[in-house]
Amino acid sequence: MRITFHGAARTVTGSQHLLEVNGHRILLECGLYQGRRKDFYRINRNFPFDPRRVNAVILSHAHIDHSGNLPNLVKRGYAGPIYATPATVHLATIMLLDSGHIHEADARYLNKRRARRGEPPIEPLYTVEDAAAVADYFTPVPYERPFEVVPGVTARFVEAGHILGSAAVVLDVHEPGRKPFRLWFSGDIGRRHLPILRDPVLPQRPTYLLMESTYGDKPHRDPRYARDELRQVVGQTLGRGGKVVVPAFAVGRTQTLVYWLHRMMREREVPAAPIIVDSPLAVNASEVYRAHPECYDREARRLLRKGGLEEVLGFGRVRYIHSVEESKALNDLREPMIIISASGMAETGRILHHLKHNIGDPRNTVLIVGWAAPHTLARRLADRAPRVRIFGEEYEVRAQVATIGDLSAHAGQDLLLEYALAGRDTLRRIYLVHGEPKGAEPLMALLKEHGLRRVHYPARHERVNL
Repeated sequence: MRITFHGAARTVTGSQHLLEVNGHRILLECGLYQGRRKDFYRINRNFPFDPRRVNAVILSHAHIDHSGNLPNLVKRGYAGPIYATPATVHLATIMLLDSGHIHEADARYLNKRRARRGEPPIEPLYTVEDAAAVADYFTPVPYERPFEVVPGVTARFVEAGHILGSAAVVLDVHEPGRKPFRLWFSGDIGRRHLPILRDPVLPQRPTYLLMESTYGDKPHRDPRYARDELRQVVGQTLGRGGKVVVPAFAVGRTQTLVYWLHRMMREREVPAAPIIVDSPLAVNASEVYRAHPECYDREARRLLRKGGLEEVLGFGRVRYIHSVEESKALNDLREPMIIISASGMAETGRILHHLKHNIGDPRNTVLIVGWAAPHTLARRLADRAPRVRIFGEEYEVRAQVATIGDLSAHAGQDLLLEYALAGRDTLRRIYLVHGEPKGAEPLMALLKEHGLRRVHYPARHERVNL
């Protein structure tokens, strides 16, 4: 087997790992690269391999940095199955449609400005129609059910605990002339004790481990600390009459925030105020959560039996925004509220309009909940840039900016170490992906301190033979 790390190599976006085994090609993930606009179009439009020669795609979960370039893959000739858990198929279908809509809408908005400047129009990365075409290739497979991917390779999904339907991918490989071996691909590793989701399953007898390293530089505190920080930031902002504007991934992060905010207000830990989820995708994603209680943890199932989705996802208390007109009307409201809107990197979607209208008011707070990729607006805000550009115009940042890293759905250094050590008796080598150097390099050192010395941090497009 040969692996080529075409994405999420020494960075955290655009996850793509091409496996070549027994004369076949398997693509683990087909994520969207996020970063500088010129790199965004160049990297995402041009695959470093021929999509027509890929035999199967396996998707660990539905987040756009793992699934978001599937429309271009299909558009350029891929015609094989895309394997994922049923909840991931459900989520990815709506997320890709939303992504296509955002690309079309952003292109229209930017082209109006470009036309006024006499510049040529740009084309959207892909369209809603392109995204809809992907649905024909999704092949749902439940957790723990083995399936043949290509001859000699059997796969199985196990719980990753990151978002609804997220999975690690276990590949049992038989190649002529060698002993069978197991490649365990972690996908994005979740955390223990987060709302709604089950805890991640640790590796079982892996020969090779392909593992994320996003937070390899630091352990996470117990999620209760993040909840306390959220309560403090929200309480202070609402108390001074401001808005809390949260760029958040529509799937996973939004549902966690809604779960906690609903309970805080019900228990009178923070002032009662409107909770606005302004993202068509988040609205649809919450309905997907409703459809897949098989993914819930024990506590969420208990609450579901006790009080239905009011307790789990805040239905009844939260206002879910559907139309553009409703979204625009929020910018005319001056009373305290919480606005949660996609995208989490603050690069596309309605969040840009909310930031544009609220970033200049010192009563407001922009709340960054989790890791932000380099060169994104969320990262510039998290780094406390005094001025930022939104839709090509510069704005002074007068709102408070707060960050809560412990809300991340990614494992911290402590769980990453435990994850790797779970396979130490059988492991031959670990490959660290989906992490910047500041996360991966400390994790490499820590793994070696614990006796796991064969650890590699591959560069983008690097090939290795297993």
